[in-house]
Amino acid sequence: MAKVTVLGAGSWGTALAKALAERGLQVALWARSPDIAAKLRAERENSAYLPGIALPDAVRPTHELAVALEQSESVYFVVPSHGLREVLTQALPFLPPRGALISASKGIENTSLLLMTQVIEDVVPADFRGRVCALGGPSFAREVGAGMPTAVCIASKDAQLANDVQRQLASDRLRVYTTDDLIGVEVGGALKNVMAIAVGAADGLECGHNARAALITRGLAEMARLAIHMGAHPMTLAGLSGLGDLVLTCTGDLSRNRRVGLELARGRTLSAVLGDMRMVAEGVRTAKSAHALAAREGVDMPIAAEVHAALYEGKAPLEAVESLLSRVPRPERDN
Repeated sequence: MAKVTVLGAGSWGTALAKALAERGLQVALWARSPDIAAKLRAERENSAYLPGIALPDAVRPTHELAVALEQSESVYFVVPSHGLREVLTQALPFLPPRGALISASKGIENTSLLLMTQVIEDVVPADFRGRVCALGGPSFAREVGAGMPTAVCIASKDAQLANDVQRQLASDRLRVYTTDDLIGVEVGGALKNVMAIAVGAADGLECGHNARAALITRGLAEMARLAIHMGAHPMTLAGLSGLGDLVLTCTGDLSRNRRVGLELARGRTLSAVLGDMRMVAEGVRTAKSAHALAAREGVDMPIAAEVHAALYEGKAPLEAVESLLSRVPRPERDN
């Protein structure tokens, strides 16, 4: 039985491990904590992050990176974006000499402003860089874990590698498309979390369905503006990792980033909201990176700027909405 490795035992890592095991693979599921790994082995369920979803026997939880990565054919990195570099550095001595290195994390590193696959390429040796892929698309972990129909995309500059991962992961419940647009997939996957905070705040303020639709649409325009500036194909942002993931994260009740916006609009502080959340809302950190990246690249991103102001500059959500509405009128397709 072929072996693959999932680094990160949160909700998404657990759901991916289950999906891969159901494809007939042996899956090493790495958890940072020995206690969590032991609990996963004993209970055969991730009661902390994905309760009620049984782990197949082929999923082997461990806290030892050497054990997790031994004889692995592919490695899925499913840790929070701010922890990817640290985990990758620790895993580096044990990475397999062949096979795909797949980022399933969505974010932009705060310090370097690198996308997740760029972080991987920054850490691994030069001869490993051609093996890097990104997994994107609208995919709540709970629904994937429950076997509900889902479509995602895998991006790689190597078409054969993308096809290999596609065959490895795809099933009659998980449809996998391929693309060579790493930048488009990753920018879309990172920025949709920022936009979901904005939409959540507008919904919390009871701005209405018109406002929600406007924010999603203009948010997509901002995502595309930055992605295309960075070299992405425009149509990628109209696909699963752009529009698809954006709509899901902005409107779905399982969205942690949407919840952040809702709670801020209700008058709670960011620290209080995050203190109540067991899982990471990636958009909170990504808002800081997106704001800095847009400034560095000279790309106009007013919604992202207002989310940053609400999170880090003490601006009230209602004031942020009013700032967006009071902007100078302009053509819709004006870049």
